[in-house]
Formats: sequence, C-alpha cells, structure tokens
Amino acid sequence: MILELAKGRETVARLVQELRSSLQDSQVLTSESEGYAQSIKRWSDAVEMKAGVVVYVGSAEDISTTIVLSRMYMVPFVVSGGRHSSSGASSTHGGLVIDLAKMRKVLVDVPTKTLRAQGGCIWEDVDNAAADHALAMVGGTVNHTGVGGLTLGGGYGWLSGRYGLTIDSLLAVQIVLADGSIKAASAKENADLFWAVRGAGHCFGVVSEFTFQTHDQKGPIWAGQLVFSASKKLDGVVAFANNFVATTDGNSGMVMGITAPPFMDEPAVVTTLFHNGRQADAEKVFSGLLALQPLRNTTQERPYREMNSMMNHLVPYGGRKLSKGASFVPPISPDFVRSLIAKLQELHHKVPGSPRSILLFEFFKPDAWCQVSEDATAFAGRGRHQNLMIGPFWSEAEDDMVCRKWARTVADMTQRELERVKEKAGRPEWMERIGEYGNYDGLLSDASGIYGRNYDRLRELKAKYDEDNVFNKSHAIIPAPSNGVNGH
Repeated sequence: MILELAKGRETVARLVQELRSSLQDSQVLTSESEGYAQSIKRWSDAVEMKAGVVVYVGSAEDISTTIVLSRMYMVPFVVSGGRHSSSGASSTHGGLVIDLAKMRKVLVDVPTKTLRAQGGCIWEDVDNAAADHALAMVGGTVNHTGVGGLTLGGGYGWLSGRYGLTIDSLLAVQIVLADGSIKAASAKENADLFWAVRGAGHCFGVVSEFTFQTHDQKGPIWAGQLVFSASKKLDGVVAFANNFVATTDGNSGMVMGITAPPFMDEPAVVTTLFHNGRQADAEKVFSGLLALQPLRNTTQERPYREMNSMMNHLVPYGGRKLSKGASFVPPISPDFVRSLIAKLQELHHKVPGSPRSILLFEFFKPDAWCQVSEDATAFAGRGRHQNLMIGPFWSEAEDDMVCRKWARTVADMTQRELERVKEKAGRPEWMERIGEYGNYDGLLSDASGIYGRNYDRLRELKAKYDEDNVFNKSHAIIPAPSNGVNGH
C-alpha cells in the first residue's frame, strides 16, 4: 500500500511538471502552493477533499490539454464550477481538479439579447451583466450557485413560471469532450450532443462557454420574505401556497421554507416571494398571505438583480451540509408538512449545529416547462409537480452519516406521500413519470431515476461521446454497448 501511494504521488508530480510546461493560460496548484487550501474549499465542508493537483484553467484549449494529460497519466479528474455540489462530485482525494473559477467573463449582445457566459461564472455574474442592459436570465434561486452545474442539470428559477427551465433559454455551448476535442453544440450543430447537454451535460464533457437567450426585464420587481410561526400559521400558509400554484399567471413565484431561525424558539415558516411587477399588483397576488400577519416582512420593490441573492443567507458557504431532492404534487397536506417538521425537530435534538437545517418547498407555475416535450431534451422532469429541497446542516464529521440518513428518511416520507397522492388521483400517466431533480440530489440517486425515459438514449450518446465513461462523477450514465450506438 505504501509503495502504491508513493507511485501515485510520483505520477501526479510528473503530471504537474508537464501541465506547468504545457498550459498557456492556467495556474497549477499542489498542496505546497500558495492558495491551495482555498482551492479545495467547497460549499459544504463535508465534501472537502485533499486534491493532488488543482488546475485553474483559463481557456477551452487548456481544459483540453488537462484532460488529455490526466488520462495519459491515468490520474482521475473532477470538474469544479461554483463548488456547490454536496455529493463530492467536484472534489477528489489525490486526483486532479479542473477548476473553472477563473473563467467568469460575461458578454451581452444587446441587439440579439443573447448572453455568453464562461463556464466558471456564478449566477451573480450573469444577473449583473444582464441587468446592465435591462435583461434577465432564468437562473437559480441562490446567486452564488455555479451557472454550469445548474444549467447542465436543467435549472429552475424565479422566472421559470414565465420562461421555463434554464435549459429552455440555452442556445449553444462550447464543450470539451473526453478525447480533448473542443466542440460547438446547438440545435444546428452536433444536435444530439446539445440534446444530451440540456439535462445531463456533466456526464459528457466540460462546458467552457454557454450562450443564452435573455429576456426583457425593464422594470423593478417586488420581493422579500415573510416569517410566520409554524405552530400557528402553517395551515394558512399551505392553503395559500396550494391555491397560488393553481391561480398564478407565471409572473409570481414562492418558496416555502421550514427552519428554526435564531430569533425564534420554535420552527418557522419562511416564505420567499417574487412578483415580476409593481408593488400594488404584487400585494393583490399575495394578499391572502399578507393577511396572515407575518412576524417579519421584508417585501419591497427592488431591482431583479437582487432577487437571486434573497436566500443566500439560508445556504451560505462553509459548514457541513448537503442537499437532497424530492418531488410533490400540489395541493400538499398541512399534516404531511407537520410530519416533516416533527422529523426536523428530531434532528435538532440529536445533532449539534442542525437547527440551521431547512426544507424548501418550491411553488412555481409549471405551464412553461411543460410546454416542452419530455423527449426534446435530456431533462426528464417536465411534469406539473414541484420540488422539495431537503437541506440538513450540522457541525461535526462524526454526524455525517446520521444527517445523510435523515435526508434519505425525509425523501422517503415525501415519496410515500407522493404515492398516496398518485393513488388518490388514479395514477395518471404523467404522475407515474415523476422522478427526482438531479441538481438537488447530493446523495447520488440512480441515474435511471433522474433521466427516466431518456436514459436509454443518453446511454447511446454516452457510447458515442464518452465511451470510456471518463465523466462519471455525478449521476453516472453507463455507456451502451458499442453496437448500440445509432447516433440519434
């Protein structure tokens, strides 16, 4: 074992030497380098790993060289963008990290309203660049999330009720494949690869640039948070949320959070609200919620660029945490939510640091993303269901397994509730296809459950573009046998 470790270190050392002599616009760090400790930091401390080498790449060409040399030296690599993954897919013990953090340029073409973002951008970069021209993009609900990770997995955001998923506004990508080739992919060029990128892109290569179609955002929005006592106002908030999904025109959105704020001695319901319009109109849309007399109210008119920072404080960098996804179909039952609150309180009593844990129920109008056929992109979650993000926080490594088990338990409870709803509805075909949103899955569920009916085609394309399964660190798609490739 000691001999194997020594050989591994020698191999990495030779790789580092060749990378430093070959790369044109990149920085190569090892554990002895200044800045190394910061380079392996992640959104969740639970997945921080000591990489053998970190390459801050500066171009598609350097990404290509890094991939080719890593494979030649048989040193495994991972790809890091916004460092938000809680599964560990962007970290490595002793291997190489292709870190895109230095590639954060954004260019806006005002006449066409298109925006080009390098692969290392976070949503704050895109939001600000677009806002400078009275434009906006369908981004995430937290602006320190990486553009790459969110987009390649589908992407929900505050504008999804009007414009659909992030990938529905994606026009093209530049992507570096497993063999080091640099490809353009769009509806007109390498269309099969572009199909795969929109939902399963992390399994096919490193995207060095995205081209998006932005949308007009000329006026202010109305947004903020309302805080309620869970013991007193849960039924009213849930009733409003259920009716909201059925009645919103798509210009409004809502996320219902269950957490334990430090200024309260009981669980709270924290609703984050969004309306793409003026305050007077917004207060009509949310009048039923405002009438419940929240304990705190931060709603006001503000620029759209501030919207995606509204929940940053709930999920900051640092500390041990993970995300796990589950799906639900409104209307949801207040009693079901109460059962999850009880489970959350169990965690609070058992695990130090866990009161910061949060459950986030999303309520967006689904019509826009449902207008796109489920087989039009690799993303398979185009139903009328909504997402629940299960987010345990904790302090000590010794509680890692306890918290992961807790997240699975809550996901299982949500799945059982979904099955009850399906049965009551007569098990319609669209409900039977509901899977898990891969971007929220920090526990790496089976890929077939993420991609559903699109999984077989993805396996075929995987054999075409990555037959050695080099990009296998997240929801690994197993390439189909070589004779199964048909080049869809």
